[in-house]
Amino acid sequence: MSTAVSETEKMLSRLSRAEKAQILQWIVQDLGEAFPGIERVAGVAGSNACIVRTRIPVWLLEHTRRLGAAESDLLRAYPSLRAADLANTWSYVRAYPAEIEAAITENDAD
Repeated sequence: MSTAVSETEKMLSRLSRAEKAQILQWIVQDLGEAFPGIERVAGVAGSNACIVRTRIPVWLLEHTRRLGAAESDLLRAYPSLRAADLANTWSYVRAYPAEIEAAITENDAD
């Protein structure tokens, strides 16, 4: 465990429940609409949202699904993917439909 985490754990043990709730609210706000397992890195995969550990763009998985691929097909085609990655992908797609649609349109024209 890192020093920062250890120090934070000690500090949290001294806080009231109300203070802990306030800190939790700040953390949630800081994370925003974070999607575990999804990241966007400048210069990687056209800066599109991708599955961590891979360079597989979220838009590509959604496009492939729209073309009729089942989750089992995607997991076979991309051995580095996990079922949890697909669940996170579909959540991301629901949260950012315009972004995904634009990426599909842009890349389908290529």
